[in-house]
Amino acid sequence: MARYSKKSQDKVEKAMHEMKRGELKSGRSGKKVTNPKQAVAIGLSEAREEGARVPPAGSSRRRKTSSGRQRKSSERARN
Repeated sequence: MARYSKKSQDKVEKAMHEMKRGELKSGRSGKKVTNPKQAVAIGLSEAREEGARVPPAGSSRRRKTSSGRQRKSSERARN
């Protein structure tokens, strides 16, 4: 399981409170954030910028798959 620091927890908590109050804005477009998942992502990103212990972005989304060579050989075997 990925490990998160106390600082990152504080940043996420702060971002969630801002979202609930309607004060949290998206960085690029400046629109108001209404999605809790997006608020968590913003909090983790801010913590990452400050050097807190946070796993790299996207690490939880990546699936472990076989290497390309194995996949290609298995596809050839099926055809």
